[in-house]
Amino acid sequence: MDIKRTILIVALAVVSYVMVLKWNQDYGQAALPTQNVAASSTTAPALPDTASGNNASNSADVPTANGETSTVAETPVAASKDLIHIKTDVLDIAIDPQGGDIAQLRLPLYPRRQDHPDVPFQLFDNGNERTYLAQSGLTGVDGPDARAAGRPVFSTDKKTYELAPGQDQLVVDLKFSENGINYIKRFTLKRGLYDVQVSYLIDNESAKPWNGNLFAQLKRDNSSDPSSSTATGTATYLGAALWTSSEPYKKVSMKDIDKGQLKETVQGGWVAWLQHYFVTAWIPQKGDSNVVQTRKDSQGNYIIGFTGPTLTVEPGKTAETSATLYAGPKSQGVLKELSPGLELTVDYGILWFIAQPIFWLLQHIHSLVGNWGWSIIFLTMLIKGIFFPLSAASYKSMARMRAVAPKLAALKEQFGDDRQKMSQAMMELYKKEKINPLGGCLPILVQMPVFLSLYWVLLESVEMRQAPFMLWITDLSIKDPFFILPIIMGATMFIQQRLNPTPPDPMQAKVMKLMPIIFTFFFLWFPAGLVLYWVVNNCLSIAQQWYITRKVEAATKKAAE
Repeated sequence: MDIKRTILIVALAVVSYVMVLKWNQDYGQAALPTQNVAASSTTAPALPDTASGNNASNSADVPTANGETSTVAETPVAASKDLIHIKTDVLDIAIDPQGGDIAQLRLPLYPRRQDHPDVPFQLFDNGNERTYLAQSGLTGVDGPDARAAGRPVFSTDKKTYELAPGQDQLVVDLKFSENGINYIKRFTLKRGLYDVQVSYLIDNESAKPWNGNLFAQLKRDNSSDPSSSTATGTATYLGAALWTSSEPYKKVSMKDIDKGQLKETVQGGWVAWLQHYFVTAWIPQKGDSNVVQTRKDSQGNYIIGFTGPTLTVEPGKTAETSATLYAGPKSQGVLKELSPGLELTVDYGILWFIAQPIFWLLQHIHSLVGNWGWSIIFLTMLIKGIFFPLSAASYKSMARMRAVAPKLAALKEQFGDDRQKMSQAMMELYKKEKINPLGGCLPILVQMPVFLSLYWVLLESVEMRQAPFMLWITDLSIKDPFFILPIIMGATMFIQQRLNPTPPDPMQAKVMKLMPIIFTFFFLWFPAGLVLYWVVNNCLSIAQQWYITRKVEAATKKAAE
């Protein structure tokens, strides 16, 4: 009978495993954009020209000089189909001539999916899958973007620009003239850089002074994070953030914007929108005092941006104002150089002060071994080595608890259900055997902040995205496609549990036996890099605990003789 039951359990486990694999194959990866499904595998798809009435440029997007929402009636104006395409080695963008907003932006070096390297990841989108734009312009008394007729329509010498081999910088000028004022909206892109300099050159050929304000903002709908790779409930932050003099990294979530507008005057700083692995940020000139604001438009889109100080251009004079747009991966070194506090958008949570050194160490190990999987393994070994004295104290306490387990069982038989006498007898036994019942817990609690910090380092660092390890693990940032690592992790938890003393409470003992199964299920959808860390950590813990337990039991046996 037992053999039949065992065969049925094994068969059920195999069928369940195959079903999960099939589900993972059919639904485990993000869908590709519709317009790219049939794209050639050898030719990178061009940015599509899109027209969206619902997401069209309109004057209501434009803030007033003091940062408030424009009072112009929100009458949508159809977005231009004739987009201006600009491509460098790291950026592929499309600009809408109406307003000169960046309507689409893709990252050629970051494929959307590893199995489709010809389809780059898309940050900005003007309505194909989501609404996410980088908008900028001139508002205020004479600002062309604040006029009742709608935002200006710029002209360019050509519709396609590309950084040529050997060329380090690409400059694209958008031109517009009105009422004796000549405007040039200039985009300056450099090889290898994800930051774009957006400048306005104002040539006043009129007979009166010109007054206006630069504004720059990010507009996004409430759609989900397309770069998130976890299905564990531990999602990374998706929302806005900004810098203030009192708070170098201030989150402003969608719920915060739903509750009401934020408005602050900030000198320099930045405003940003965060998602898993990537960040977009507007960085004004350092010395300017700007009005930073958040709001929602009538279509439910969330906006965070800034409005700069008033700029005056006398008749016959010219002036220039600018801001920097960063749109790319969360690379801490690059972000820190762009603006103070911007590197904090790589959000390691409340334990960032521990996570930052861990990431620094992980980077240096990677520079030696050249593989992020092996870097995780060596880092885990190093951390376990540093905490070995604490682990040894914990394992010694557990070993002594195992040694007195027969005496505890005898006490339970002696006192039965009398919990008070049982507790007194246990405490006397612990005192006699010099055992601290909390000795196995406290060292683990001390180590928990480090391991939680490492968890967030592996989860948040863009360096892990699509990073291969070996064999079947081709991407450490997504789940194991065959769930082999989670199963190994569950097995190591079971082995480790067998080395620990059995809890005296029967119910607690049953719960502990179920823990490896529960954790295995949870870890099925964890990124492979995180599961790899837990597997290595468990294996090292088993080795340490087995060694120390063996020594304690041998010493106990020798003392008894």
